Amino acid sequence: MKKLSIDIIDRLTDSTISDDTLIINLHKYLDDVTTAELWNSYSEYFRKNEITTIIIEAKNVEFCNGLGIAFLYNLKRNANIFNKAFEIKNLRKEYFALLSNFENLTIHTPQESINIKTDVSVENIGKIVEDKIKSTEKTIEFIGEATSGFIKFFKNPIKNIRWSEVLHIMEKSGVDAIFLSALIGFLFGLIMSFQSAIPMQRFGAEIFVANLVSLSLFRELGPLMTAIILAGRTGSSFAAEIGTMKVNEELDALTTMGLNPISYLVLPRLLAIMIVSPLLTIILNFFGLIGSCIVLLSFGYPVVTFISQATKSVKLFDLGGGLFKSIIFGLLIAGIGCISGIQTKEGAQAVGESTTKAVVNGIILISITDGIFSVLYYILGI
Repeated sequence: MKKLSIDIIDRLTDSTISDDTLIINLHKYLDDVTTAELWNSYSEYFRKNEITTIIIEAKNVEFCNGLGIAFLYNLKRNANIFNKAFEIKNLRKEYFALLSNFENLTIHTPQESINIKTDVSVENIGKIVEDKIKSTEKTIEFIGEATSGFIKFFKNPIKNIRWSEVLHIMEKSGVDAIFLSALIGFLFGLIMSFQSAIPMQRFGAEIFVANLVSLSLFRELGPLMTAIILAGRTGSSFAAEIGTMKVNEELDALTTMGLNPISYLVLPRLLAIMIVSPLLTIILNFFGLIGSCIVLLSFGYPVVTFISQATKSVKLFDLGGGLFKSIIFGLLIAGIGCISGIQTKEGAQAVGESTTKAVVNGIILISITDGIFSVLYYILGI
């Protein structure tokens, strides 16, 4: 009987051919180099209808690594796909044991593989939706626990809050941010006044820059700029701190010790930012007015005139409305930073992702909330 003999070193040889049997004689080394040479060489023979049986003769194999085992498994896989009888002869026991580990793997036809990819896509969509639902549930749970903690705090402010931690956070989030808030407020007032004074000078109305800048700062820009500073500086810090504790399983340790992480970690941060935010807003507004005053001084107007125009345009409701917005903004920033840290996943990049998420979500939510406040103030006539 004629046989087709394949040797890894000699590759494919047509010395002997059989009508229905393909015999693959393996060389003694079934490693990376030799396997790579033969990997695709046999594929055309599996498609031949006249070949019904495939025999692997492995008596000469003395060395076989992981790629060689994968090669043998792939041979068997192709034989199953094209409905060929398959047999491995004289393979050493240790190599045959490795090959047996693949026996439970399901061998799919090419059409089945396409369906699997489709199923994986559907599964991914479902997983994303499930993650979003779980994230929403955790957010609602976080809001509920934080609200409950605030109620307990108002019942007994001395006992139910760690004031030493609150003061420490106020120092890091407030005192350390005074210079940055003052600098941004000064530059913002300076630039806005200068850009407004140039076109208004054509009409001799540059004195009204004081009205424009002071009203804009107290009602809108002061709270908004302070909130953005806190989102980038403090919200990210909260997310990184609590996220690191989550990765290091310190939050689980607190729960094990009977301490609620919301009351122990989150409430002091929420309260500290709610106190610090309006104070930083006042500082930013003050230095913004100084920057605006300098511009008007350069146009020849005295300080008394600037103060007179600013006090005429700014009412108590403007100051109070801006400070109230800053308190709400601070609450949102601290809450988003803390919940981003609590929802930190496992892995080396998880803390960085939570920090980025806290800043981005914080700024987006601040912008949306500021728009809602603008509509409400307009409706209420404030």
